[in-house]
Amino acid sequence: MKTIVLIPARYASTRYPGKPLVPLRHKDGSEKSLIQMSFEAASQISGVDDVFVVTDDDRIRSAALGFGASVIMTSPERENGTARCAEAVANARIEADLIVNFQGDAPLTPPWFVEDLIAAMAEDKSAQMATPVLQCDPKTYAMFKEDRTAGRVGGTTAVFGEGGRALYFSKEVLPYIDPGKVPDTDIPVYHHVGVYAYRPSALAAYIGWAESPLEKLEGLEQLRFLYNDMPVKCVEVDAKGRVFWELNNPEDVARIEKVLAE
Repeated sequence: MKTIVLIPARYASTRYPGKPLVPLRHKDGSEKSLIQMSFEAASQISGVDDVFVVTDDDRIRSAALGFGASVIMTSPERENGTARCAEAVANARIEADLIVNFQGDAPLTPPWFVEDLIAAMAEDKSAQMATPVLQCDPKTYAMFKEDRTAGRVGGTTAVFGEGGRALYFSKEVLPYIDPGKVPDTDIPVYHHVGVYAYRPSALAAYIGWAESPLEKLEGLEQLRFLYNDMPVKCVEVDAKGRVFWELNNPEDVARIEKVLAE
């Protein structure tokens, strides 16, 4: 399959304006912007034909060109990353069998998460779109609970059924577990990894649908697919001992820098 990776990045983030250009400190004391780290992470994925940064902001465009990325510009009116990817495909006249939306706030995403996603789409020809899910370890589950206790909207959880068919995605920690009954291992909560693989037809359908009520409430673009009865395939991935977390809030800078230092 011809596979293209798009990294949507907008400056006007509701929770963290300017987030793509936030510098992150590495173990050696050097710094790289969030968008550069995300581009470098995406560039490590095997079996991909090209990688583009997709943005509506000239500051992000200039930064991306500065570290050698190819850039596709889109309209600032696009409501989320999926819509921005759909416009980028049209604007750049991209012809591909698979389009991967690699979030610009997830520099800790290992390449095999996306490679497993691509392999799952290659195997299941009927799947219109898919996304990775990662079972929470105690440390990640604790970060989810810490954010919710503090009233912060952090990562996303996924609930899925037989065959990996998504039932729901939420910014709440789902399913609910009695605090006194949280197991030490095999915690039945799955962290949704914000990466999507779409067939071109799924992207075309998406921008033809109105924003759904659930999508508006949760602020989760993938709920539009579920609302319109398009199945979302959840592909379970293995972190292999790595810590995975996205940069959702200013508090996450220290969390990610701690992982980089280690």
